[in-house]
Amino acid sequence: MAATSSSALTISSSSTLLDGKAPRQPPSASPQCVSFPQNRQLKTTVHCRKIARNVKAMATGETSAEVDTTELPEFVKNLQETWDKVDDKYAVGSVVVASVLALWASTGLLSAIDKLPLIPGVLELVGIGYTGWFAYKNLVFKPDREDLLQKIKGTYDEIIGSS
Repeated sequence: MAATSSSALTISSSSTLLDGKAPRQPPSASPQCVSFPQNRQLKTTVHCRKIARNVKAMATGETSAEVDTTELPEFVKNLQETWDKVDDKYAVGSVVVASVLALWASTGLLSAIDKLPLIPGVLELVGIGYTGWFAYKNLVFKPDREDLLQKIKGTYDEIIGSS
């Protein structure tokens, strides 16, 4: 039979040595680059060079030209301008904190109601019934739809203010 020889494969990121010797790879080699022990002149491939360039770019903090981050600074700038225009910052902050607390409390209340055995089903039936009544009262006939649209436009004008 023919004699078979096996050559060990070493990977630079491996912590165990397969052939019992320390791997002799240049510092520019990346974990994806594989070298064979027969080849003593360890050369990195084009792929490994690209990876090394990408790692250098990430380490130095360079950003690619493809990434566009212009929206975030504009948003932050607009937010800062709006915040600077506010006269009573304490009141606005209090309203925001109170709104967050009210939202948190209402979520807790709804989850507590949802755990009760009969209440969620009854509330669902009430919601379905009210939706049906509203549709019949305001959406089925043309004069009722026109009245509803006039009410919505009037409310919109009151809130926004018509000029």
